[in-house]
Amino acid sequence: MGSYLKQAMTVALGSLDPRLYQIGILTTLLAYGTLWLDFDISLANAIVILSTAQFTQYVCTRVWKLPAFDPKSALISSLSLCLLLRTNSVAAASAVAYVTIASKFLLRWEGKHIFNPTNFALVFALCTGLGWVSPGQWGREVLFAFLVACVGVLVVNRAARSDVTYAFLVAYIGILFGRALWLGDPLTIPLHQLQNGALLVFAFFMISDPKTTPNSRGGRIVFASLVSLGAAFVQFGLYRPNGLLWSLVCCAVLVPLIDQLVPGKRYQWNSPPAEIASRTMWPLPAFRLAWAALIPSVSPGKGR
Repeated sequence: MGSYLKQAMTVALGSLDPRLYQIGILTTLLAYGTLWLDFDISLANAIVILSTAQFTQYVCTRVWKLPAFDPKSALISSLSLCLLLRTNSVAAASAVAYVTIASKFLLRWEGKHIFNPTNFALVFALCTGLGWVSPGQWGREVLFAFLVACVGVLVVNRAARSDVTYAFLVAYIGILFGRALWLGDPLTIPLHQLQNGALLVFAFFMISDPKTTPNSRGGRIVFASLVSLGAAFVQFGLYRPNGLLWSLVCCAVLVPLIDQLVPGKRYQWNSPPAEIASRTMWPLPAFRLAWAALIPSVSPGKGR
C-alpha cells in the first residue's frame, strides 16, 4: 500500500500543469514585493494589467475559435508585467497588457510564438515611452535572490527547459566575470550586477518559456549563448540599459532558423506525466536528497 501511494503521488505531481507552479511563484513574488519590499506599483495598475490580459485572452480565444478559454498563460504574462513594468498611467498599463496577450496570437510562425509575450510587451513599452522597467529594486537581498533562484529551478524543471536557463546563466556569468578580470575590476562589481531580481525573473521565467525557445536541447543552448552575448553587447558596447530584454527580443527571430538547422520535438503543455518525467533534470544534490527522503522508492536520477 505504501509503495502504491508513493507511486500515485509521483504520477500526480508529474501530471500537474507546470504553469500552475509559475502562477503560484509569481503571485508569491508579487505579494512579497508589495507587502515587504514596497514595490512602486499601484493597486489600480495591477488590477488593470491582470484584468486586461484576461479579457484580451478571452476575446482572442473567441476570434481565433480556439476550443476553450485558458487563463493560465495570460495570468503568467500579466503577473510578470506587474513585477517588472512601471508606468504612471492606468491607460498605458492597459495598453501594454493588451499588446502582451495579442502578440501571442498575431506574431506566430508555424503555430509557434515568435516572442515571449512579456518580453515583447516590455520592449514595446520602452520603445513607445508608455513605461519603464524596474531593474532590480527588490533583488538586492541575498536571501531573497537565493529563494527566487531555487524556486525558479523548480519551475524550469517542471517545464523541461532547465537547460536553456543554465546555459544562459553560465554564459552570462562567465561574460561578467571575464570582463571584470580583463579590465582589472574587483570581482565585487560582477557580484553586484548579479544581485538583481529582474535578472533572476528573466533567467527562470522568460528565457525558459517553452513556447518560444528552440525545440532541441542543442538549439536551446546555442540560443541561450546568443542571448547572453547580445545582452553584454547592449550593456557594455552600446551602453544601454535593459540589455537582456533587447537581446531576447532580437534573438527570438532566430528561433525558427535554429529549429530548421537543429530540429527537435515541439513542447506541449499537456505532455503525459511519463514524458515530463523523462525530460526533467535534477541539477542540485539538495533536491535529490529531499526527493529521496520524501519518496525513497523513486530514484530522481532515472529518466534523465
